[in-house]
Parts: sequence; structure tokens; C-alpha cells
Amino acid sequence: MKLTRVTRFTSFLLLLLCLFSTSQMISAQGLNRIDKERMKDILGNIKSQIKKNYYDSGFHGVDLDVRFKKAEERLDQVTSVAQAFSVIAQVLIDFDDSHLYFIPPATNVAVEYGWRMQMFGDKCFVTSVKPKSDAAAKGIKPGDQLISIEGFRPTKKEFWKMQYYYNVLSKRDKMRLLIVSPDASEPKEVEVDAQIKKLPNVITRQNIFRIYDDFYNEENSKHRFVSVGDTVIWKMPSFDFDPADVDFLMDKVKKGKSLVLDLRGNGGGYAKTLERLSGYFFDKDVKISEMKGRKEMEPSMAKTRGGDIFKGNVVVLVDGDSGSAAEIFARLIQLEKRGKVIGDVSAGAVMQALHYDIDLGFLYAGVSVTNADVIMSDGKSLEHVGVVPDELLLPTAEDLASQRDPVIVRAIESLGGKISAEDAGKLFPYFWDKN
Repeated sequence: MKLTRVTRFTSFLLLLLCLFSTSQMISAQGLNRIDKERMKDILGNIKSQIKKNYYDSGFHGVDLDVRFKKAEERLDQVTSVAQAFSVIAQVLIDFDDSHLYFIPPATNVAVEYGWRMQMFGDKCFVTSVKPKSDAAAKGIKPGDQLISIEGFRPTKKEFWKMQYYYNVLSKRDKMRLLIVSPDASEPKEVEVDAQIKKLPNVITRQNIFRIYDDFYNEENSKHRFVSVGDTVIWKMPSFDFDPADVDFLMDKVKKGKSLVLDLRGNGGGYAKTLERLSGYFFDKDVKISEMKGRKEMEPSMAKTRGGDIFKGNVVVLVDGDSGSAAEIFARLIQLEKRGKVIGDVSAGAVMQALHYDIDLGFLYAGVSVTNADVIMSDGKSLEHVGVVPDELLLPTAEDLASQRDPVIVRAIESLGGKISAEDAGKLFPYFWDKN
């Protein structure tokens, strides 16, 4: 996952709870003594998994017993499920590790806020608005800059925490936004109602969470290909697919003489899929990275596909939502001088982790535990650093409002082709669920 953190004296999630305790939270139901004991059981299971499996035996200097004891004491004071989840989540956030995080139990409430946001450089913008949503009715549009969300100013370093809090830990039925449109001189405050859907009260195993909601349209998870002249543009949503499928997907790439691999918004995925894909771009075996953990591990290798490799020019696109395996691939292309990287600085969320279920018999939760730091061939880790593009290029508020994509335009130009910013912006639309 693309999660990063900055050490602060004040707990970010607990600060949110203090600031917004009057907001209407979906998961604001009270906790009785038995519920609190269940939360403590989750906390104890997480501590056990970290103790056994965390890559750093020194736990980043954290005294596990002291840290988890304090969290247990905080659980005695909380009054809602959202607060309890935030206490548990904060214990892991304090490790300052992008791949160590709490996966809360699934709920029977799905929330659609009706708008999407993204950081571009140090500014946060609305990127898409659902038709006929309350957000659309209130006049929110792509290109609007988000000055604050529920009174808190979004920053690149803290952005993932806002996503995690509002989309996972504490979903709510409305959101208070302070926005400024490209054609406006002053910001305006808007309260936007969310769409709520109640699901059957069925306890299910939740192995991963989706950073957005249960209204998510699966079309956004599909690999999409378009051709512009002799160049194939591959929009890869993630590396979360079977490595064996890489061969089939690369057959589509080979139809062109050049490739633009669009990893913007790609949060990473399976290491084996990354290795398989990388092998298609080199005529010899190449070391991708070393794994630094408690135990000695084999390095990650790109084993050449021999006569099946892609020999054309390559441009990789990244942004602030490109994380983990997407960042490793982009940096590999840079280090081996195999192609060019264009876009925004990536997330800097590059570790290797395993997911563990927490089965308490009456509910399922989970935890992602980092089992290795990833060291690239230059001897450096990308964690908290990210990939700095060869060409830094960000869309403007006007670009987002007009649905123009200057990044794809520049990628195609660098390969000798041509496409208008308006046409580029239509290539990979965001799909909204029709419900």
C-alpha cells in the first residue's frame, strides 16, 4: 500500500477525533465492556504478529510493551468504534513505516462521498465528481482546489492519513469542504452529503481494504490499452494480478514500437508480478533490489524473457499515488537507463510486507506487517523518498477542470508522436458506479 507518515508530537488520528468529535460518523456506535475487550484482543494479536514477523528486530527503537500498554489504556477511555480503531491504527502509524498498518473489520455500511481528490505537488484537487451526486448538486467540479477537509488542511505528507481515516476507520454521512475553483478568487465552504448503503449483517473475512468505498466500479481495476501512432499506452491499475498474466498483457504491448506505461495511481502489488514484468525489458538478468530483513533473503531479480523482450523505447508515468511495486519499477527503469520517467514525485511507500488475518471467532480484522526494506541497486531505499521523475510535470487546476492530460502529451512527444491535451484526457476516464 501507498502509506507514509511523518513523526509528530501530536497523534494525527487522535487529533482528528478531538477536532471532529461533533461530526456525524457512521461508526459512532458506543462500546460496552465486552466490545472494549474485543478491541484489546485485536491489539494483542497485532502486537504478537509484529513481535514475530517485523523486519526490524529493534522495532525502530519502539518499546513494544510500553507502546501497546499505553494503547490498551486508551481503549479503556474511548466511547466509539471509530475511536477504538483510531487508537489501534495510531500504534502502527508511530512506527513510521508505510507497509505496517491495521486493517479494521469489514462493516455493513458502504459510503460514497461522490467526489475524488488527489495531491499534485503540494496542492490537493478534486479530480472527479459523480453525476447526480450531492457534490455535483452543490457545484463541486474537477479542478477545484481543496483548501481544507473537515477543517484540516491536506498536505502531501499527511494525505494518506486523511484517506485512511475517512474512507476506512471513520466513514461519515457528510463532509465539510473549503474549496476554491479555478475561476474564483475566494474560497467557499460547502457541506456535501454522502450516499449511504446498508449491506447484510454478515461477518466476512477482510484481507485488504480498498482506500475508497464499496461503490467502487470494477472498470477502474482493468488494464486498459490504447495506441497513438506507433506507441502503445498501457494504463496499469496495480500489480495485484497473477504473474502468469504478464505474458498475455505484454502481447498487447508488442503491437507498438514504443510504450508509455502509465503507473499513475498504481499503489503496487505482488513482487512476483513486478519481477515477471521487469524481465520483459532487459536482454540479460538484472538485479532489481536487495531485501533487508531479520533473515537473509534472496534478491529480487528481473530474469530476461530472452527473445520475447520488448526492445522499443519506454516512458513510465508516475504521480503521488504511485506506490510500492510501481515505484520500484519506475526507479529500475531509471537506474538501468532503460527509459524515461515523467510526472510527479511518487509516494515513497516502498517496503515489502505480508498480511495476517486476525480471527477472533466473532469477527475478522487484519494487519500488514513489513518483513523487509527494499534496497535498490544504487544502495538506497525509496521509503519516504519516492522516485523523482526525469521530467517533473503536474497538471494545473485548469487542466483538471478541462479534463486535459499534459503528462501523456509530453510522454507521446518524447517518443516522436503527437496528441492533444484534450484527447489525452479522454483516454482513461474514471468510471463511477451507477448505483
